[in-house]
Amino acid sequence: MSGKVIISVVSLILVVGVAIGVVVAVHRNGEDPEIQTQQRSVQIVCQNAEDKKLCHDTLKSVNGLDCADPKAYVAAVVKATTDSVIKAFNMSDRLSTEYGSKDNGVKMALDDCKDLLQFAMDSLEMSTNMVRDNNIQAVHSQTPDLRNWLSSVISYQQSCMEGFDDEKDGEKKIKEQFQVESLDGIQKITSVALDIVSGLSNILQQFNLKLDLKPASRRLLAEDIDDEGFPSWFSASDRKLLASMQGKGWRSKVKPNAIVAKDGSGQFRTIKDAIAAYPSGNKGRYVIYVKAGVYDEYITVPKTAANILMYGDGPQNTIVTGKKCFANGVKTMQTATFANTAPGFLGKAMTFENTAGPDGHQAVALRNQGDMSAFVGCHIVGYQDTLYVQTNRQFYRNCVISGTIDFIFGISPTLIQHSVIIVRKPNMNQFSTVTADGTAEKNMATGIVIQDCQIVPESQLFPVRFQIKSYLGRPWKAYSRTVVMESTIGDFIHPDGWFPWTGSNFENTCYYAEYANTGPGADVSKRIKWKGYHGIISKAEANQFTAAEFLKAGPKSGAEWLKALHVPHNLGFKA
Repeated sequence: MSGKVIISVVSLILVVGVAIGVVVAVHRNGEDPEIQTQQRSVQIVCQNAEDKKLCHDTLKSVNGLDCADPKAYVAAVVKATTDSVIKAFNMSDRLSTEYGSKDNGVKMALDDCKDLLQFAMDSLEMSTNMVRDNNIQAVHSQTPDLRNWLSSVISYQQSCMEGFDDEKDGEKKIKEQFQVESLDGIQKITSVALDIVSGLSNILQQFNLKLDLKPASRRLLAEDIDDEGFPSWFSASDRKLLASMQGKGWRSKVKPNAIVAKDGSGQFRTIKDAIAAYPSGNKGRYVIYVKAGVYDEYITVPKTAANILMYGDGPQNTIVTGKKCFANGVKTMQTATFANTAPGFLGKAMTFENTAGPDGHQAVALRNQGDMSAFVGCHIVGYQDTLYVQTNRQFYRNCVISGTIDFIFGISPTLIQHSVIIVRKPNMNQFSTVTADGTAEKNMATGIVIQDCQIVPESQLFPVRFQIKSYLGRPWKAYSRTVVMESTIGDFIHPDGWFPWTGSNFENTCYYAEYANTGPGADVSKRIKWKGYHGIISKAEANQFTAAEFLKAGPKSGAEWLKALHVPHNLGFKA
């Protein structure tokens, strides 16, 4: 009996030993199919990531049958980004409880952060749903949307950090803690996600997947449009409404849902009340007509009030005004006279102004973060930080935009077309910069494009235009991106053209370029010599900054949402 037991035990040891030896040999020889597939897949997916270690660490959770599925890796990095934002949101809540009652500046900054991080989670929810509900080919075709949503996450994260005043020890301390423990993590992991999504075509080819790789800026196919020239997905009511808003006397053809009039001749006396009456669950356009008058009120269009069309009696007659400013202790984001956070907003024939003046420092007239939003025939008037193009795809046409320092700024894909940009007179100890783009990572789908515009000095600046230096822009963040093309530039713009932020920061990594500009200020012979200044670029390179390319949305041709709105625009070059 005992002999049999000994033999059995010895046999068992030999069997187990052989099995272990086989497993070890397989692992040593790298022949485990799952591990081999996973390693190869991660190598492909992470090939263009700046931070390869973070990319590999993030994607190692993908296993099993998903190892060979590129969609699983996109889903994993989007989930990791979502987790980082949730962590930061929870931390902002905790910091508010701990420090909010002790310092009002800290409280305002943290309150803004909670709102911004919630918007970031909204963008990530759309990203998650899109990846989950589509095969990888469909995800690839919607890369413009995915890049926009991921870019907006960094925009919101950056806006959160900018809300803290580094000149105040209490706010600076909380900001540094917030950055180290969570905010910096958002930017790092979102940057990895953007690197992956931006290189998706190449990644899928290496996975041996067949894709339609035609340029996304192709013309509409016949089945995409109807007899009236509208995309098939555009509602019949929108087609009828926006087609009627052309030519003289168009107001008489439009039937508004709400009328605002200070004299009581409408349903509402304030714009704020009209927006508050936006019906829950509304489908299609909601039209608000704001009659002539000066509306001294602060307005935020909530994200739930989608597809509002708001129009006035002309920018000289319908004026929304305010004077909140940083100098009076208000955070930049909250200085806005008019803020839109809803998608699909269309503003027409109105003025938005902030009258704080050059002594008010940051004082926003219009803050916009609504995706696929447009302003046509509007005046946006202020001094420093006039137009805050905070995030998401935006378009401006036939507008007048005026200010002093960084008066067109933000972190979004923004195109300003066929407009007048007026540089106002700052204080004598100040200089003027038209733009300050905050693109922080190289694959963000963000930047400011000025096309077919007039860049001119206001009459008060003109006599001293050579004493006060004025520039086209300065790099706010590492990958600041601004292009001025087909525009007339006045002689008051300094020959350098562009001005550094501090020291030589971001001069090598920014992207500044000009194309087909005219006027005395368009001479580039004495422009700055930064590595990031590309001078006069070719037409082929400039093409990527036209509306068709720069404001892409979904799988269809670029900027079709502008076509659908019947907003006047050029999809390509003006000539």
